[in-house]
Amino acid sequence: MTVTQFGVELRSVAKTYRSGPEPVVGLDRVSLDFPVGTFTAIMGPSGSGKSTLLRAAAGLEAIDSGTVLVGGTELGGLGDRELTVLRREKIGFVFQSFNLLPSLTAAQNVALPLKLSGRRPKRSEVLAALESVGLADRARHRPGELSGGQQQRVAIARALISRPAVVLADEPTGALDTKSGREVLGLLRALADDGDRAVVMVTHDPVAASYADRVVFLTDGRLAGSLEAPTAEQVAARMTSLEAVAC
Repeated sequence: MTVTQFGVELRSVAKTYRSGPEPVVGLDRVSLDFPVGTFTAIMGPSGSGKSTLLRAAAGLEAIDSGTVLVGGTELGGLGDRELTVLRREKIGFVFQSFNLLPSLTAAQNVALPLKLSGRRPKRSEVLAALESVGLADRARHRPGELSGGQQQRVAIARALISRPAVVLADEPTGALDTKSGREVLGLLRALADDGDRAVVMVTHDPVAASYADRVVFLTDGRLAGSLEAPTAEQVAARMTSLEAVAC
């Protein structure tokens, strides 16, 4: 069990983008907790701040004010090198595009985060990570020899190899067919149920969101409510309402 009860904590986090002719609010004093052992979906209309929130939670986006803690460590006081180490040790990333290196086998892709942090991973722990996503028999296959769903499962195994406090997933089923998407969502659900980490997922899909314990909605960088134990129908209805207001 992770030492802290929260994978990620955001306290009054604000971010405004000023590169264009008019300032654009990314996050407007957002406060959220993502407890260990829970699965949270983040939803909202285009431009609502979903990606900014995920990047801020990972320390990939410099914020204007507020506090972000990952696994109990405040990010604001860390230098670039310390942030890099924290991300490798406490955050697992899952992307829509998988981000696997095509020249490496599944096992080598999974082992990569540990190698980048200076560790020599044991074959047994790499195979255990692949086994946890049902792909131990594909350890020697390269991404081009795997289906999209299998590639995403390899990406999840890679996210887990460092035993992170939080798994951040950005549209993890966006490039998958329905069957593969449901398999990946079931894995993310199981990761949260293990109780060792928080799982946070940005998605536009009400069915995907229904796998979560909670759906948090954003509009214009602000919190716009949440749903506990959501159904796909409830999520779709709430999104329709938010999008109508945004138009």
